[in-house]
Amino acid sequence: MSAPILGIDIAKQRIEVALLVEGKIKNRSFKNVPDGFESLALWLRKWGIERVAACMEATGNYGEDLAIYLHEAGHKVSVVNPARIKGFAQSELIRTKTDKVDAGIIARFCLAMKPGSWTPPSHEIRSLRALVRRADSLIGMLTQEKNRLGTGHESVIPLIKGHIDYLDKEIEKVRGQIADLIDGDPNLRQKKDLLASIPGIGTATIPVILAELDKVEKFKNVRELVAFIGLAPKERLSGSSIKGKPRLCKTGNARLRKALYMPALVSIRYNPLIITFYNRLKEKGKNGKVIVCAIMRKLVHIIFGILKTGKKYDPNHKPAFA
Repeated sequence: MSAPILGIDIAKQRIEVALLVEGKIKNRSFKNVPDGFESLALWLRKWGIERVAACMEATGNYGEDLAIYLHEAGHKVSVVNPARIKGFAQSELIRTKTDKVDAGIIARFCLAMKPGSWTPPSHEIRSLRALVRRADSLIGMLTQEKNRLGTGHESVIPLIKGHIDYLDKEIEKVRGQIADLIDGDPNLRQKKDLLASIPGIGTATIPVILAELDKVEKFKNVRELVAFIGLAPKERLSGSSIKGKPRLCKTGNARLRKALYMPALVSIRYNPLIITFYNRLKEKGKNGKVIVCAIMRKLVHIIFGILKTGKKYDPNHKPAFA
């Protein structure tokens, strides 16, 4: 007999669960805090259930603590792209949207699609990810404050400048913590050295790749990694009437897409292999956006290759670009 299924809809303060056992659903709501997780465990034991196949959407920080708790308790945990759940709900012609209904949809999705198991990132990766995302938030605030300098009233300009100075110091502090964490971990330090050997991949990009990518071993091939980042082309062709231009699917890790944009532009100037590839695309009449996206994918191929093999980038190696 297969394990009961637990569909989980995550919100900032509460979690709504749908326990699917022998075709019947039992619903319950809990607080999204450690005490709430313990209450969920007690509720499951009340029904005589020791192990479940738990499924939830990838909702960033809101669901990670619960996913880790369930994984450490011995449950199978699946963390699924929300787009898959949305598509499944549309296939069921569901029109009502409440947390209770959503939890039931996730449970039925898990039963029908049997998504793979999720493994939590290591403590070091979780710390690195938090620091990298904090640095990104601070840089966003710094950009906003600098933009306000041109439009702010003279009475607030000194305050804005003071805040800019503060943000500059905070960013440097967080970057220092990031560097210390990476250099203090042999595995992360080795991966950093490998990534640093790629022309165009700089010190600002490497921590993002390490934090968001985690273990490259979880991807069977580079196509899975490209899809994970959201760089796979999405075609719109149907019959003879619909011939849309290919676009990026963008169903993936937006932070990695953002992190790879500038390295792609730099690679056009400094990486001989990318320069050759760029010129080929230009000769075919491709526009700038298409070329940059293609170069981002090629960088993903290179990153995947060096992290898989553990060998630094070889400028004399000439892969056949497809």
